[in-house]
Amino acid sequence: MTLASTSPRCILVTGAGSGIGAGIAHALAQEGHHLVVTDLSADAATVVARAIRDAGGSAEAHRLDVTSDASVAGVLAVLGRPVDVLVNNAGLQHVAKIEDFPMEKWDLLVQVMLVGVARLSRALLPGMRERGFGRIVNIGSIHSLVASPFKSAYVAAKHGLLGFSKVIALETADTDITINTICPTYVKTPLVDKQIADQARTRGIPEAQVVSDVMLKPMPKGVFITFEELAGITAFLMSPTARNITGHTIDVDGGWTVQ
Repeated sequence: MTLASTSPRCILVTGAGSGIGAGIAHALAQEGHHLVVTDLSADAATVVARAIRDAGGSAEAHRLDVTSDASVAGVLAVLGRPVDVLVNNAGLQHVAKIEDFPMEKWDLLVQVMLVGVARLSRALLPGMRERGFGRIVNIGSIHSLVASPFKSAYVAAKHGLLGFSKVIALETADTDITINTICPTYVKTPLVDKQIADQARTRGIPEAQVVSDVMLKPMPKGVFITFEELAGITAFLMSPTARNITGHTIDVDGGWTVQ
């Protein structure tokens, strides 16, 4: 069975210059979909799109700032085909006690990971409605469901995704559009690698202990989540089989939240 039992789609992925976004883009391109690789770094997006094309896939790259209406409009104006699937993945992290958390950084995290999701969804939904098909897949987190210390902005933004998805699910229930949030635990990415160092410093423990005790210990399965798992779930949510799954969270947490 292939990742997606569906016709080729045009998929826009935010934050696709590295990490989860790049991994999902590569995997879905292998299934014959056209990928619109977007990132705040034009160079990073270009590298990923070129690698997809070099592997025989179809992709284009664009610099996209999800906090800017003008940037979103500019990208959508130059696309050669309409977007069928939006993967809201762009994100960043900052680890600090709330007393030490710069408010401009707090605001930036929420602007990227919550307001940016609303901005992209708002821009693309009219076209999806007109064509009678659309899929919005939000990349949430285990921190959409539970909290950890020193991550107040990230946890707040990721929790907000769940409420946003439920509302948009109701607003789009009259057509073949769905919106869902995938909530993985830790995926080994550059963002997580930086968190390991930050948490080791904040908690005063070795980096290896951050991995074993903070990240993996709460998971009965005790392993990092892979890009392939997230791409496979995204592909399923794109498929006709999932047309009645909307407004939900897909927990990919190795048993963390069932305890």
